Amino acid sequence: MEKNYYEILEIDKKASPEIVEKAYKILVKKYHPDLQKGEQKQKCEEKLKIINEAYEIISNPEKRAKYNIEIEKEQYTKEDDFYSNTQYPPEDNYNYYQNNTQKNSESYKQPQQNYQNLDELVKQARRQAEYERQYNQQINRAVNQAYHDAYIQDLKNRGYKIKYKKTFKNYLNGFLSLLIFALLVFIIWQIPFVKNFFINMYQENEILHFLVDTFLDIFNTQ
Repeated sequence: MEKNYYEILEIDKKASPEIVEKAYKILVKKYHPDLQKGEQKQKCEEKLKIINEAYEIISNPEKRAKYNIEIEKEQYTKEDDFYSNTQYPPEDNYNYYQNNTQKNSESYKQPQQNYQNLDELVKQARRQAEYERQYNQQINRAVNQAYHDAYIQDLKNRGYKIKYKKTFKNYLNGFLSLLIFALLVFIIWQIPFVKNFFINMYQENEILHFLVDTFLDIFNTQ
């Protein structure tokens, strides 16, 4: 793999989608051919093609996950080639083996450990792809909600009345609100000075006295 898309976009391998987007916009602005002159313009055109190619891969969660796996595989392949092509001295060179046995054994263990960790890297790439998929879903839901709100507002501006069908949850919320309000009124009524205040108001205000008596008569009649 000749091109490292992360290096091209000048970002870290663990960069979030927001950072990828921001880095891409900065590079496009920096190397835009219309802002260049002479030979530099042609060079920037080629540079921009590579940047667009890198962005197309890294901005896509599935393509990015596959690309990350290819990078890891290439790294392990290079390490295997290095160890397989390493030349060692003859067996009778006792001093060499005496001084380097431990170092060589540790070096040979590393590729094996890398292969053991390959499954974990694949899982990490899949988790990253899943995270980016969920992130894109959240963005899509937010966009759809914004379009829906704008559509409803447009209907209201035209004079339409919007009615929503009440669900069980709506009725439950209304009942709980009423229950909480009644509970608060009952608690406040137990405070002596509050209770006396409303009783005095009822006795001294004729209009309030009449309204309360009328309501009680209607309630008792039913």
